[in-house]
Amino acid sequence: MRRLLAGAIFALLGAHAARAACLRAETDDQVAQGKLTYVRIVDEGYNRTEHAYILQLVAPACLDGSDEIDKVEKSTRIHIFAMEKPLLDRLCRLIGKRVEVHGNPFGEHTAHHHAPIVMKISKIDRL
Repeated sequence: MRRLLAGAIFALLGAHAARAACLRAETDDQVAQGKLTYVRIVDEGYNRTEHAYILQLVAPACLDGSDEIDKVEKSTRIHIFAMEKPLLDRLCRLIGKRVEVHGNPFGEHTAHHHAPIVMKISKIDRL
């Protein structure tokens, strides 16, 4: 009986942990951790080059939201960006480091988004 009860508790905790790892779209202060990279994307069709900050996640994340575009089953990458100069400066200094970001995620929906999940960050810290 104890084994059965322990197994049920473990299964419930495992299911809760899986749900907890999913980011909520269009919701502030969502958190993700990983290695910050800076990539160059060449679009030969439009003769343009873009750059993006990509957070390489340790474990895949999902995204859940009310819009279909905000439903991402699994991704190991998040395209992060900031609009404020102090955060942009921190992004530059933390390339190649393990970081934790806080922000507002959403699903990619333009050619300028370079990962299935995109996040406007409000905070970034080195781990």
